[in-house]
Amino acid sequence: MNTNITDLRRRSFLTGLLAAPVLGSALAACGGADAGASAGAATLKWASSYFPTHWDPVVGGSGAQFRHLALVYASITRVDENGEAQPDLAESWDYNDKGDEVTFHLREGLTFSDGEPVDADAVKKAIERAKTQEDSALFGDLTSIDEVTADGDLDVVVKLTQVDYQIPLLLGERVLQVASPKAAADPKTLDQSPVGHGPFVVTQIIPGTKAVLEKNPDYWDAANIHIDRVELTAAPDASTVVSGLQTGVYNFADVAASQAKSAESAGLDVFVQPGYNASNLSLNVNQAPFDDPKVVEAVRYGINREEFVSKLTFGYGTPATQPFPDTYIAYDPQSKDLWPYDVDKAKAALAESKYSGDDLTVDLVIPEEDASAEIIQSQLAAIGITINIKIDKNWATPFFAKELVASIYGTTGRDSPLQTLTAHFGPNGVLNLSSPYEPDDFEDAVAKVRQTPLEDGAYATNLQAATRAGLESRALVFTFSQPNVFVKDPSISALPKNPGHVNWTGVTISN
Repeated sequence: MNTNITDLRRRSFLTGLLAAPVLGSALAACGGADAGASAGAATLKWASSYFPTHWDPVVGGSGAQFRHLALVYASITRVDENGEAQPDLAESWDYNDKGDEVTFHLREGLTFSDGEPVDADAVKKAIERAKTQEDSALFGDLTSIDEVTADGDLDVVVKLTQVDYQIPLLLGERVLQVASPKAAADPKTLDQSPVGHGPFVVTQIIPGTKAVLEKNPDYWDAANIHIDRVELTAAPDASTVVSGLQTGVYNFADVAASQAKSAESAGLDVFVQPGYNASNLSLNVNQAPFDDPKVVEAVRYGINREEFVSKLTFGYGTPATQPFPDTYIAYDPQSKDLWPYDVDKAKAALAESKYSGDDLTVDLVIPEEDASAEIIQSQLAAIGITINIKIDKNWATPFFAKELVASIYGTTGRDSPLQTLTAHFGPNGVLNLSSPYEPDDFEDAVAKVRQTPLEDGAYATNLQAATRAGLESRALVFTFSQPNVFVKDPSISALPKNPGHVNWTGVTISN
């Protein structure tokens, strides 16, 4: 795929907001939060800052909104608390001897909520749609997949362009939530009228505001879903979420770390869900002044990660030098202290650059006000680089077109750690502002990981070596990370600690 097509697709995805009809006049008339709720029903009232803009999983991509789409859609696999692939729509899978073909064996007798069968042909069409639909946010994640065929009703054969043992992780709920092919034939309608085989079925959507869902009795694991109804609401101003939890307007919310202490004081349960969240300063090494490695070196030494943690995370964050938490298999211990804060070294590197003596000014383009941008501005001013912060609500279009000189970004990670690495450091990486640049030795390190089965004793070593090779990239300087912070009413039981996910399996709500 050439760069022009890639950029056009990204522009289409980021700028083409699809039509958003409410699901039928009868559903639209359902009214307030309690309309249609049966007495005594276990109702999850979730206030979220990430209310889905898109309900088509191909368009919505794998950002934070995938947690909401997972209410409606199941995936081929899902991950457990250890980040390992487990059965979902597929009850098992196996590779051929060469490692360039994997067959997923689907569960028998499943249907989507529109009555269509969850079969091999449906999964085949879901993968193909993610690879080819013009506004797909996922096509870049599926480059290892060459062809998908249906072998009978229940076996999905995925033929690969190379040996790649990451596929069972890749096809989890972050990348391939499977929609009914009948509904997906009209992607614009699917985008606001989702049809899947998830634990819940949508009965009402008020675009950008609210969604109501009811338990899906035909879900393959319905026996372990103890919630009858979900009312998902776009959170108002963050400062009002805690009061809404106190008064029972909501009983569950994702919150900013700044709100956690007040929630604790109100007697609510604050819990931390492990995550892959990591923020970075993104640089474009194809444009001045970052075309000079010495300027990048100056920035690397000029960033004080501890300041981000102390000022922004309210005790929940940690300094970050890589996109993984230190408990994760892909975390590279050798890169723990990469590029320590040192103003003298930063100034010395800048003095050795070809821009020495110049009045260096860089535009840092961001979508909205962000305190981390101001910290970067202050820190780089101290070493001789002036940062102009520019707010552009349409920031995403030039970012993904690789037109910006500098920006900031945060990632929620992927279920496949290798996919996280290639997204950040690969030549076509969606988070690599310097595409097609990639660090030396990264491609070979990635290939070695792909060729290593997940159960192989060398897997962790090879994966960490790929992380180390990626971190040589001059395109990103990681700053800080923080987990996902949630607040719930004590009536909701503990949630499974799946990294980055919100899993409702086994969760109960007492009346």
